[in-house]
Amino acid sequence: MKTENGYIIFSGNSNTCFADAICGYLKRSLGVAKIKTFSDGEIQIEIEENVRSKDVFVIQSTCKPVNDHLMELLLMIDALKRSSAKRITAVIPYFGYARQDKKVAPRVPISAKLVADLLTTAGANRIITMDLHAGQIQGFFNIPVDNLFAAPVIIDYMKQAFPNEKIIVSPDAGGVERARAYAKRLNCGLAIIDKRRDAPNQAKAMAVIGQVSGKKAIILDDMVDTAGTLTEAAKALTDNGASEVHACCTHAVLSGPAIGRILDSPLTSVVVTDTIPLNEKIASCPKLKVLPVTRLFGEAILRSHTGDSVTSLFV
Repeated sequence: MKTENGYIIFSGNSNTCFADAICGYLKRSLGVAKIKTFSDGEIQIEIEENVRSKDVFVIQSTCKPVNDHLMELLLMIDALKRSSAKRITAVIPYFGYARQDKKVAPRVPISAKLVADLLTTAGANRIITMDLHAGQIQGFFNIPVDNLFAAPVIIDYMKQAFPNEKIIVSPDAGGVERARAYAKRLNCGLAIIDKRRDAPNQAKAMAVIGQVSGKKAIILDDMVDTAGTLTEAAKALTDNGASEVHACCTHAVLSGPAIGRILDSPLTSVVVTDTIPLNEKIASCPKLKVLPVTRLFGEAILRSHTGDSVTSLFV
């Protein structure tokens, strides 16, 4: 076993509050690094403490602005490698580019694979992330990947907030496996939204497969971006007799018209985690509730360092 004193945690600029909370949980100080941006947009990193032969963790969500935060992470990893860190773990609560995990047209990149290659080439020895958009992204890496689940935190919340008459809803066919796992843990029913377009340029029709009438419908997804699918699903569920409609999404991307759509929708609440920081305007949305997952990441970091199993964090 390694001693607990042999590791250092650094953070990029994407989610400093998240990193501070993890350090608070682990009762450690955040490592000191200077991050400068030149007038032309170039980023410069300087590690300001000794990391030689240390086990180093870098916390950085690759959220908006995605490219800046990704480059910042890559440069920080490179700086640590060149400073003789023994092992470098990239802790990426929200993994940007995860939605580009396959070719959807003849001449497009598989961006998630490229990002995996960049992280490995920069010098990362391990990745810790949460609720990847597609589980197969773990296979894009030739280094270990711990893909944590927000399920323990979200399920605990659901049990308290919705003790009775609830049903888990997958917003599309791709999310059925995740939704089924939640429904099994909560001992409740499962419904699926079937989206289809009858003709080009026509609105998608949404059919609800499952009995939602009189129940609290909880839409489950890995992220909420512009909230278009989420709010359309909420309307379909309401039209089918759901007494209330809630949503639980791990990553709060919340781009563009998302908050306006949520406020104007039948959604009673949207529950997210703190993997992505929210600006003051978004955080003030009365329908939004944020659940912290920093304890899960803190435990994963500690167990990764000491060599203990992280299996229990996936339950």
